[in-house]
Amino acid sequence: MMTVPLVLRDKKALVVGVANSDSIAYGCAKAFHAAGAEIALTYVNEKTRGFVAPLAEELEADIFRLLDVGAAGQLEATFDEIKQRWGRLDILVHSIAFAPKEDLQGGLLNCSAEGFGKAMDVSCHSFIRMAKLAAPLMSEGGTMFAMTYLGANCVVPNYNVMGPVKAALEASCRYLAYELGPIGIRVHAISPGPLKTRASGGLKDFDTLLNEAAHRAPVGELVDIMDVGYACTYLATPFARRITGGTVYVDGGAHIVV
Repeated sequence: MMTVPLVLRDKKALVVGVANSDSIAYGCAKAFHAAGAEIALTYVNEKTRGFVAPLAEELEADIFRLLDVGAAGQLEATFDEIKQRWGRLDILVHSIAFAPKEDLQGGLLNCSAEGFGKAMDVSCHSFIRMAKLAAPLMSEGGTMFAMTYLGANCVVPNYNVMGPVKAALEASCRYLAYELGPIGIRVHAISPGPLKTRASGGLKDFDTLLNEAAHRAPVGELVDIMDVGYACTYLATPFARRITGGTVYVDGGAHIVV
């Protein structure tokens, strides 16, 4: 890992979505920590806890707690603890997505209304709910991140229902940036290139997607989770104080090549 200047010294960062050491969210948390930020991590269930607990210890996470955005009260309890322990929040990372397997792999035409609604709630609306709870804690300004993908803007075969859902997430980032900008909060949709994560394992022919992205990228190689973390670290600093509302691609330039 490169040497990172302490540009986030004393900042407080909540990172939601770490499942294991391959997670994009872990790359963000690791980069923030290296830059001097204090970290809060969440895990989605007890099975995941075993993978995330060592990472929380490594990052000296001041807050480490269960958070399933679909469980009543857990989101509110998380922000209550942040308020009690820290009194404020500077950085929020939303890196969670879910669709039932049968709805994800069956094509958009065959996606059930229930599956579409579940995907939208977990992958998009939960970010809006988090933003509403985080904003009062960002009284001195802050930065919010949501993870998206190229399939939000063009058809990526086998991405299916997640394409429309991520498109909604990107639109939500723009509207939240507009609403929160006057109080000093910036909002970014981050679009990494394809990465081997637990979530990507649910996509059909994902290895083919990886190979095509590496071939297409002008830099000639795939990105990794730390590339995403470093980009978010920069965007969370005053160096990016006039950047908000856009979709930031961290993909080696692959999105510019047809």
